[in-house]
Amino acid sequence: MKISTKGRYSVTALYELALHYGKGPVSLKCIARSQGLSENYLEQLMVPLRRADLVQSIRGAQGGYMLSREPEKITIGEIITTVEGPIAVVDCLLTEAGAEDQPCEKAGDCVTRGIWEKVCASISSVLDNITLRNLMDNDSSHEHVGCAR
Repeated sequence: MKISTKGRYSVTALYELALHYGKGPVSLKCIARSQGLSENYLEQLMVPLRRADLVQSIRGAQGGYMLSREPEKITIGEIITTVEGPIAVVDCLLTEAGAEDQPCEKAGDCVTRGIWEKVCASISSVLDNITLRNLMDNDSSHEHVGCAR
């Protein structure tokens, strides 16, 4: 499994919003400039994040995006699965063992499936136990560009 730019950029964008939590909406232009991301791509990423109620959008001249919850209540796992879908290191884990549409005919009695399930569970556990607040607390760079209003 490889996390795509959708997942990485979504985490980065929400990290930027976490840095501004409680200070009002942040424009996509600001997020893009501060984090070195494409504004157009960020616009596409915000759609599923808004639908999942991770962010809310505010219209108008002073509008932009804000986190829907406190940074300590949003996990990296929640962000990743919102934009990437379920975490699976092998395709057979995307469906139940023995299902009709299983990508592998041996999935129902595969000797290695349990290994891949444990790997996925471990990855999910790590991602689900890291919050945006943890990222903020672990950021030692203190060179945040910030956004001027």
